[in-house]
Amino acid sequence: MAKIKIKQVGSPIRRPEAQRKILIGLGLNKMHRVVELEDTAEVRGAIAKLPHLVQVVD
Repeated sequence: MAKIKIKQVGSPIRRPEAQRKILIGLGLNKMHRVVELEDTAEVRGAIAKLPHLVQVVD
């Protein structure tokens, strides 16, 4: 399967608990951390819920 790199660009401080849990589920919890995950519909949906906190890296 294809892989996708995700970088955290926003802080989870003062964000709703649901958004913090999504970040942890993606493997992110600190600024500027990059993870590589499989490009699935579930991962794309999680990214869509946090456009202000994460970005897709080429």
